[in-house]
Amino acid sequence: MELCSIVAGQRYTKKLNKKQVTNLLKATCQRPRDRENNITQMIREKTNNRDDKESLIRREFGLQVREEMALVKARVLPSPLLKYHDSGREKSIYPQMGQWNMTNKKMVNGGRLQVWAFVNFSRVSQDITFEFLGSLVDVCNSKGMEFSAQPLLPVQFSHPGQIERDPKQCCHAAKCSLKFDYADLIAGKIKRTCETELGIVSQCLEPQKIKRWNTQYLENLALKINVKVGGRNTVLNDAIYNKMPVVTHRLPTIIFGADVTHPAAGDDSSPSIAAVVASTDWPEVTNYRAIVSAQHHRDEIIEDLYKSHKSEKGLVHGGMIRLGVLACASLEEGYMPTFVVVQKRHHTRLFPADHSNRGQMDRSGNIQPGTVVDTEICLPTEFEFYLNSHAGIQILVCGLLTKSWFWNEPSSTLPCFVDENRFTADGLQVLTNNLCYKYARCTRSVSIVPPAYYAHLVKVLYNWQGCTGSPSPFGDQRRCECVCVSIYIYIYTDPIQSEASL
Repeated sequence: MELCSIVAGQRYTKKLNKKQVTNLLKATCQRPRDRENNITQMIREKTNNRDDKESLIRREFGLQVREEMALVKARVLPSPLLKYHDSGREKSIYPQMGQWNMTNKKMVNGGRLQVWAFVNFSRVSQDITFEFLGSLVDVCNSKGMEFSAQPLLPVQFSHPGQIERDPKQCCHAAKCSLKFDYADLIAGKIKRTCETELGIVSQCLEPQKIKRWNTQYLENLALKINVKVGGRNTVLNDAIYNKMPVVTHRLPTIIFGADVTHPAAGDDSSPSIAAVVASTDWPEVTNYRAIVSAQHHRDEIIEDLYKSHKSEKGLVHGGMIRLGVLACASLEEGYMPTFVVVQKRHHTRLFPADHSNRGQMDRSGNIQPGTVVDTEICLPTEFEFYLNSHAGIQILVCGLLTKSWFWNEPSSTLPCFVDENRFTADGLQVLTNNLCYKYARCTRSVSIVPPAYYAHLVKVLYNWQGCTGSPSPFGDQRRCECVCVSIYIYIYTDPIQSEASL
């Protein structure tokens, strides 16, 4: 029998449990001021070291690193006005520091959930379960949903080993949407069973949250359930009154989000995963439909998502665009696309210039939500900017790098993206920032524009369905550690002559 020794310090790529995730976050969590000081100290140690390596860099490349961080000009975009239902005590709200809550508000369009069932795979007691369900139903109804007070079938208390069997029995008995309470690490099985075998809606809950639930948790849960059953939580007030930059000024708009995920390093056979979402409710652009597809290993171009045909009514149905202008032209004349690349992972860090000035930062010490930088650290020949659209919770936030390349300014080293709508810098930045407040799953602005965010979530769900492995606790690192960009696209079209669908 051979004995293998594992060298310390190797990267662990499998899923971490809750305790490991908590310890990892504690070890890596730093306040922005501490992180800035550590970076500055590291640079000073490197620049003051006159070893051969440093001399080689200066000699060969002529580079000299400044010890101080660069001071760049920035501005803070205002938060948008969010519209809620008129029957609520608060009909609209301006988010403060990228966050708000559902107190005294009702959803714009409440969904209907008349038939549902609940299966408990955890050790949560029956009394706590029934109390939680009653409170959840009350909160959903108070926020504008039509949520049936009683499940169609009696609440089931099952063993985790029966995850795949019990949902099927419930569905076959009632053909209903299921609301699950799940033990850790089994959400993937539930999603796979519901989505691929039963074709029903599911909502997973953590047992610890049920034991210590509060009103805010129930309100956030209601937001997720509402959109899953076809409702809308909130809309931008500017969208209703046609004040969104470009999008509501012209023809009806469809917004796409695309995400291509590649296998981890060392995997030379697994397929890449392409996910695409598209909005269906102009001008609010709140509801999205999705499609996901496996394609050739590490293929960057999204395949098999562009189709064109003439229906009996003469309408053109278009899928995802593969070759930009050619694909748009093949659908119908008059399409005006804008392609925007969202770089989600980069090493640029933005800090407040004065950590003692509370007016320059949020409660966590990070830069304020809506901070935009489009000079100094951005290329002057490209239409790009850094946008920090979200509020940091504990750790340092990093800016979202958004790029848009114009068709009339081609470059031999860059992909040829287009902007036929001729966005101004202000228009594109404001629109992107406003969209970040429309993420349906929480009452906070998010760091990635929702169309691209939803495309990533669709890909994670695809992984849960057993096609490409299990996701990690940090956004599925096993599958997307090589991914840097997503795309969201604006396309305008005449609603009378054509329609676009996924």
